[in-house]
Amino acid sequence: MGIQDYFGYQLNYWDRYLDINQSEFYVMKIISIIPARGGSKGINLKNLRKISKKPLLDYTVDSSLKSKFIDRTFVSSDHPDIINRAKKLNAEIIIRPKKFSTNSASIESVIQHCLDHLKKYENYVPDIIVLLQNTTPLRNTEHIDKAIKKFLKMKYDSLLSGFSSHYFLWKKINEHIIPENYNPKKRPNRQKFKNQFIENGAIYITNFIAFQKSKCRISGKIGIYEMPEEYSIDIDTNQDLKKARNFLKKNL
Repeated sequence: MGIQDYFGYQLNYWDRYLDINQSEFYVMKIISIIPARGGSKGINLKNLRKISKKPLLDYTVDSSLKSKFIDRTFVSSDHPDIINRAKKLNAEIIIRPKKFSTNSASIESVIQHCLDHLKKYENYVPDIIVLLQNTTPLRNTEHIDKAIKKFLKMKYDSLLSGFSSHYFLWKKINEHIIPENYNPKKRPNRQKFKNQFIENGAIYITNFIAFQKSKCRISGKIGIYEMPEEYSIDIDTNQDLKKARNFLKKNL
């Protein structure tokens, strides 16, 4: 499938890398986009809050910069302090307009702004986009590289990270609830729950064509990169910050 006419040329992704089992399989341009706005509903300037002596931002930027596959690491931000910190870490900066920095702005709009910026000012079009969110700082370079390798090997259109789930899920409808993923009359052992995953927000990968077609980070043929649940802490509250700090103290 060729790239959209929007960019004026044709491109076939999976003809552009060699055998995944060989050492030289990388030809494509792979970038990461790290959204890091100043505003936050739960924690003020969350991206600069420290965890084990380093700002939250550092964990994601450092992991991206150390990746064997990611060519360029971009931080999208509207806040001068975050921008300055990202520069010190040697990330590239894309200044985010206010309209993409509100609570209601979607991550997809941020991705598209970054792509438009690169096309307009550098005539640069990436092949693969890796979205890394700062709120999952325990995701490391090894996770990122394994996810990218699986994405390329399996020729997915997109991929997300998550952890295996053994939970019984219920959905509330008005004043009552109904089961979502099992039959209470045939209640299984939790250990027999297989092939169910909870999205953890740590890694999203999409090829450029799929994103331009769907305007969504996840579309087409979708893969899963499974991470351990303990590395899937998603920081939204001060309690989440404490959990991440405790984990790092025990595992550094």
